[in-house]
Amino acid sequence: MTDNNRIPKHLAIILDGNGRWAKRRNLPRLMGHRAGLRKLEDMVRLVKREGIRYFSVYAFSTENWNRPIMEVTGLMRLFGYYLRRKVDEVKAEGARIRFCGRKDRLPEELLRQMQWAEDYTKDEKILDFILCINYGGRAEILDAVNSLIASNPQSPVTEDDLRKHFYLPDVPDPDLIIRTSGELRLSNFWLWESAYSEYYFTDIHWPDFDEAELKKALADYAGRERRYGGLKS
Repeated sequence: MTDNNRIPKHLAIILDGNGRWAKRRNLPRLMGHRAGLRKLEDMVRLVKREGIRYFSVYAFSTENWNRPIMEVTGLMRLFGYYLRRKVDEVKAEGARIRFCGRKDRLPEELLRQMQWAEDYTKDEKILDFILCINYGGRAEILDAVNSLIASNPQSPVTEDDLRKHFYLPDVPDPDLIIRTSGELRLSNFWLWESAYSEYYFTDIHWPDFDEAELKKALADYAGRERRYGGLKS
């Protein structure tokens, strides 16, 4: 565990750079995605060791459907493969697997595997491991608004009222969002929830993001002063 007690309760990572990692090695893009999922196995253990309670990753966005059909199909199969093969290992770490995003467009077999993984690990308490698949921040806000309207709310509506209709309303906002591979944007990830998140950007491609890089990001976070719009006391 890091020496500094200022660790994020909720760490979020935008998993970027799998395709570029593969291209540098003259490999198919799907080999990069496979390497990225293997890296995710390691990161669950590292995050748990650091004492982080919630760990969310941006694995597939609502916009990623615009990628070539062969890549999308391959990704869905990879998700299913790792769910079948790796859930026991995640559970052994005391991690609860959760999914965040829209269910439409996802293959039925993958949806069954996702539901099984959630049910199988639901009693684990050490870490909530959240996979954002078919997730978009705008979609989440829109879905929450429509769900709120359908519930016939009393006006005026508060932020708490709306939040109850988010995909995972019990999960705290991310304290730290890391994006790998050099891009400097959120790409529609945790739009509402990231209002006061700290951001950390690195040029390292996701499959190469290791324990040393994680510790570097956490040390950077620990040195920041979070005021939430107020002044230092």
